[in-house]
Amino acid sequence: MKDFDVSIYLVTDRNLLKAGIDFYDAVEEALKNGVTMLQLREKDISSKEFYEIAVRLKDIAAKYSIPFIINDRIDIALSVDADGVHLGQEDLPCSIARKIMGDKKIIGISAGSVDEAVKAERDGADYIGAGAVFYTGTKKDIGEAIGLLNLEKIKKAVNIPVVAIGGIKYSNAQDVMKTGVDGISVVSEIMASDDIGFATRRLKDAISK
Repeated sequence: MKDFDVSIYLVTDRNLLKAGIDFYDAVEEALKNGVTMLQLREKDISSKEFYEIAVRLKDIAAKYSIPFIINDRIDIALSVDADGVHLGQEDLPCSIARKIMGDKKIIGISAGSVDEAVKAERDGADYIGAGAVFYTGTKKDIGEAIGLLNLEKIKKAVNIPVVAIGGIKYSNAQDVMKTGVDGISVVSEIMASDDIGFATRRLKDAISK
């Protein structure tokens, strides 16, 4: 098992930033204040721009010894030597991704059911992104919300870490963690905040309770 911590897993979305907040400054502020894992997920940009962003974010993540994960794009992950990739149900199968990435890289798989989670673990996934737990506007490609009960079932069905995804906020973070999951994945709760550092510290405090 690789050594990583999914307790506060930040997924990027530059479009959510408040006016005047620099993207790279925002990410670094989040890492300084408690984010334990970072995923680059930026839609509707060219491969060139995606690569250039990945290069810069990898350096920032390395500065804080935070694992750096690329969403979907195995080619980008390999080109910047990222720590791993996160794949959805419609992306390249986990077993094939493992052959390409090798044993040392982290592979996370999105799962919305126990069956999907169990298959992902069997195929070599290192962690499960379970959800969407609640409805969220930032992941329109995910179907209906699974809710806390199904989240708990997924956690109990696998032996690898499970991070809850979809609609996680400060107000519901403690309820999510009570299901036994290993962490929460957030986008807007940090990226759309007026104060990135405060938002991150507040989440860290919520899940530590």
